[in-house]
Amino acid sequence: MLSQTPIDSGTPQELPADNRVTPMMEQYLEIKAAHPDSLLFYRMGDFYEMFFDDAVAAARALGITLTKRGKHLGQDIPMAGVPVHAADDYLQRLISQGFRVAVCEQVEDPAEAKKRGSKSVVKRDVIRLVTPGTLTEDSLLEARRNNFLLAVARAKTSSVASVDAFALAWLDMSTGEFRVTETDGNRLSADIARIDASEIVVSDALFADGEFGPFWRSFKTVSPAPRDLFDGASAERRLAGYFDVKTLDGFGSFSRLELTAAAAAVTYIERTQLASRPPLSPPVREAEGTTMLIDAATRANLELTRTLGGERTGSLLAAIDRTVVAAGARLLASRLANPLTDPVAIAARLDAVETLAGATALRTEIRARLASAPDMARALTRIAMGRGGPRDLAAIGQGLVAAAGLAELLAGTRAGELADVAEGLAQPDPAIAETLAAALADELPLLKRDGGFVRAGHLADLDEARGLRDESRRVIAGLQTRYAEETGIRALKIKHNNVLGYFVEVAQQHGENFLKEPLNATYIHRQTLAGVMRFTTTELGALEAKIAGAADRALGLELEVFDALSETVLAHAGPIQQAAEAIARLDVAASNATLAVEQAYVRPLVDMSLAFAVKGGRHPVVEQAIARSAPFVANDCELSGHDGKGRIWLITGPNMAGKSTFLRQNALVAVLAQMGGFVPAASAHIGMVDRLFSRVGAADDLARGRSTFMVEMVETAAILNQAGPRALVILDEIGRGTATFDGLSIAWAAVEHLHETNRCRALFATHFHELTVLSKRLNRLFNATMRVKEWQGDVIFLHEVTEGAADRSYGIQVAKLAGLPPSVIDRAKHVLAELEATDRAAPVRRLVDDLPLFAAAPRREAAPRPDPVLDLIDGIDPDDMTPREAHEALYALKAKRAALKS
Repeated sequence: MLSQTPIDSGTPQELPADNRVTPMMEQYLEIKAAHPDSLLFYRMGDFYEMFFDDAVAAARALGITLTKRGKHLGQDIPMAGVPVHAADDYLQRLISQGFRVAVCEQVEDPAEAKKRGSKSVVKRDVIRLVTPGTLTEDSLLEARRNNFLLAVARAKTSSVASVDAFALAWLDMSTGEFRVTETDGNRLSADIARIDASEIVVSDALFADGEFGPFWRSFKTVSPAPRDLFDGASAERRLAGYFDVKTLDGFGSFSRLELTAAAAAVTYIERTQLASRPPLSPPVREAEGTTMLIDAATRANLELTRTLGGERTGSLLAAIDRTVVAAGARLLASRLANPLTDPVAIAARLDAVETLAGATALRTEIRARLASAPDMARALTRIAMGRGGPRDLAAIGQGLVAAAGLAELLAGTRAGELADVAEGLAQPDPAIAETLAAALADELPLLKRDGGFVRAGHLADLDEARGLRDESRRVIAGLQTRYAEETGIRALKIKHNNVLGYFVEVAQQHGENFLKEPLNATYIHRQTLAGVMRFTTTELGALEAKIAGAADRALGLELEVFDALSETVLAHAGPIQQAAEAIARLDVAASNATLAVEQAYVRPLVDMSLAFAVKGGRHPVVEQAIARSAPFVANDCELSGHDGKGRIWLITGPNMAGKSTFLRQNALVAVLAQMGGFVPAASAHIGMVDRLFSRVGAADDLARGRSTFMVEMVETAAILNQAGPRALVILDEIGRGTATFDGLSIAWAAVEHLHETNRCRALFATHFHELTVLSKRLNRLFNATMRVKEWQGDVIFLHEVTEGAADRSYGIQVAKLAGLPPSVIDRAKHVLAELEATDRAAPVRRLVDDLPLFAAAPRREAAPRPDPVLDLIDGIDPDDMTPREAHEALYALKAKRAALKS
């Protein structure tokens, strides 16, 4: 939509046809030059206008009309605009498409500009840069999802054997959450995947790095930033300044690299928010190894929080979410994305779930009270940043009332984390909620500038101003009636606009009489439009001044009340944040308890053993999806190595028999158990899993030039190179994407590697039935198969896992079920009979006796060893070192050289 308003109030003006630059356009170009990477929303009256390339890009992205207004350097100026009242919707659409937006507001009243001269331009300035990771408005955010900004700092290692070190700092500006951790190049991708940030900030040097540049460019919302954001020397000072403390000692112990990442994050916030500063919590350090490491491919394969199509519906999160409030939903998603590795912390969460699952009345009352708790964390942030409204103050008040009520319900409860929750709920001063309730009206406007949000009777001066304003309006209504009677014009109306104020409007034929005596002595002509004429009177002018003064005074008094209430809330921001966090934790515990009762989930045992024993396990998503049509077939899984069951299961059977479902359900049981939830099983004993790997299904990655088979091999390589004894690995159909014997050979070698080198718990599904003979040589390998039943030439899938090996794949029967033409099915049967007659598998069966276990290929001559000193030099970035670090690096080079000579 385009602005067609006149020049008044800083609105667009016609640009000259020559090459001269108007004062308005000169101002626009100056502001735009300071923000070349952002679309500039340039406030002009009731519209945000965009010009030149910004207008073209916005028109294309938003589907709005592109027009032109005047010329610049002999060329038409493209222009597009959006109305201010609908700006949030347009901002959300632009941000979702990867744009950054600079919001440029009028920072003075147009009347003040006119005092400087008729050609003076209204002062404007950019008040905020809107990026995907810096959103606070509800209309721009997903209520049930965190909106993290992630800053990544790197320290290049000088060691030949080591990989680069990285620090990650991520914060949610809308809630104040702030965390940091260290990682390395091998775990970087997995850590970024679990954080699931809306925007990633890296130094422009790291973005352009030859090794990592392609990795960063694979993300949609990466923002390269100037190197000074990642200046380690000033990091601690910048963080201390942001939190207004002299030292960071009270926040905990952080490495220099972690401080660098954290400082980069807060500095980016300061530079995008300009005058505003969100109330962040002090950074919390996550120690390495405290969460289960799950790489991006595994998260996608298991569809933990989103399906492969990017939807929430159909994911594990959607299946288990019974939360009531948005903050609880966000915390549940975070816990699901970050399963714990500490059995004690897991047990504390499970204790809370068990308590609430066994107390139906308490759980029901908790969930009923939670329903009245608004999103206090996000409301608090908006108030602190000057973007809050009356409804945000009310949200704080209602949330504190709910917190106090929940604290009473939990009084005396000491089960697991419920004790901490009860303490957090009781932190805020009850007087805050009372103050807010006494001051705020029952029905509240969205914006404070609209007024009407202070309760009648709260402030005597405000009641007086409102009474004068409202009485004057009643006088206006009476005046309209009197004028209509005196003139005999029943259609006479008194109206108002911002240009004329109050005026009398009549049809043009009646207006001509107003210009003549005796009416012209009372009615003063102001404006003639098509079909109507407008007049004012001395009496009307006096009333207008009285009304305007009373309305302005009333609004001014309300804004003073708003500011006072905001100061009260912000003075207690810490306890309010604690209560908000406690509400979220309680909601998650109640949600998991509700799910457990509803779906018959059980409490798992999680300890530091290497056990993995699931009795009667079920797939949580599939079970709910088919609940109305058929019962889910439960299956056991024993990877503990007991009773001859082995630690690696080799699973054979036809397609559609349920192999992939069985693999996934056991991985999901481990995730649910270690996030602190009950699991879909009759019983479950999970020895702590430190890394989870899944390679189930594959697709082309054409953007990176990788075929389906290459994707499969890359994912398999990551597993075989990184899985350790505590890992849980699920592999489905390794080697199927290439020629039969190539695929069989790769799968064979992979099974041996898992057994002999990784020595992890694993489920390995395959169509290569020849692999089952390996169980004779690999003592921790157990053969399992999916049961099927043949009936009158058809196959019935029983979805049961049993010991043994499949002797056939039933591929032709599956093809028949899929609807292949009968002629094709008949021909396939004939070909299969011919192939089976040749007994092609016989040589492979003999291979198990002829091929030594884990036999290596003939060794190739080793490549020349690299020079360690040269490798040290390659790892040094002199532009990213302090003088002291450079000095230490020089001594390290000298010592390495001396060691090589000795």
